[in-house]
Amino acid sequence: MAVHSPQIYLDHAATTPMVQPAIDALTAQILKTGNASSLHSTGRSVRKELEEARESIAKAAGCAAIDVIFTGTGTEANNLAIKGLFWLAAKAGKKVIITSTFEHHAVMDPIKWLQDHEGATVIEIPVSKTGSLDLTTLQKVVDQHRAQIAFISIMHSNNEIGTLQPIEQVVKIAGDIPVHTDAVQSFGKVDFNFNQLGLTAATISAHKVGGPLGVAALILKKGVNIEPVLHGGGQERDIRSGTFNAPGIIAFAAAASNAIAQMNDRDTKIRKLKSLLITKVLAAVPDAWVNGQSENSLPGVVNITFPGTDSEGLLLLLDMEGIACSTGSACSAGVHRPSHVLLAIGLSEDETTSSLRFSLGDSNTEAEIEKLALVIASVVEKSRSAANKKVFK
Repeated sequence: MAVHSPQIYLDHAATTPMVQPAIDALTAQILKTGNASSLHSTGRSVRKELEEARESIAKAAGCAAIDVIFTGTGTEANNLAIKGLFWLAAKAGKKVIITSTFEHHAVMDPIKWLQDHEGATVIEIPVSKTGSLDLTTLQKVVDQHRAQIAFISIMHSNNEIGTLQPIEQVVKIAGDIPVHTDAVQSFGKVDFNFNQLGLTAATISAHKVGGPLGVAALILKKGVNIEPVLHGGGQERDIRSGTFNAPGIIAFAAAASNAIAQMNDRDTKIRKLKSLLITKVLAAVPDAWVNGQSENSLPGVVNITFPGTDSEGLLLLLDMEGIACSTGSACSAGVHRPSHVLLAIGLSEDETTSSLRFSLGDSNTEAEIEKLALVIASVVEKSRSAANKKVFK
């Protein structure tokens, strides 16, 4: 059987196609010569464009240019923030980390590493059935442990179910405790303003907003001098050493500016498609249900449980129909295990492994949603027959 690329791409939360402004910026810059750290005129020319890109990204994120520290990936930026903030606080004897029960693995895993190797005490705040952080519990925990808390890390929006988190209230509860948020899924899609939220640190990434892979940023408040993970040439406030990826950074800025400029129109379009997808899929498979909430959420993320199925089987069957989606985080692809996000909102292990994430982008159309609706019932039936699982709801 011939293998073909999916014709309908419903996995924009994993990565989204590069937008033309970013392609143009990347193409123009990649043909140039020069290291942005060099002092000669060629290097200075590249550095000028890079710093203009930094200013542009800072404007899009609502922070100062000096706050923007470029990294290779969002995972690197999360590690840099989490380990750096912990090591800084540990000097004063503060070793308690507060996070939620359903963070991305790029936050969970470095926190677990600090717990295993650096003596961190980790407190996870639960979330509701719709995926909203329990602020009452957070307040109690902060009141009890305030003097020992190194930092708080709560994602701005959940990558699997799309729920937006009350970061402004988290910061208010935190007071003078540093707060970091993974805003990779939010930046460029919903309102996000670093300064207005009162954050200490935030993570954003280029390839989620139509920029290239391999470039991201840690936004870190000026004056917070965390311990670096990498040591070398002293770039980026001596916090992230390494030769600048000037083409990627400049393309990131172009993508970010494009995303902010088109956010409102894109939000309207994608939320309409999301509503259509939910309506059509639930009509075709009446016992399926949506996880999370539609209102206070990302415009394009829909997580649906199809009881009695196997999610990996569903994904492959849809792929054969020319439709690409996911079972959850792309960073966990190939590892078939219950989603910690869906477990955190109260689903059983069987239910978590019977769920799919559909994530929409600007390139999707109503016709593509209609195609999904046309095949989803038969795909679910095939998966149920193959899995031979009991329908549990």
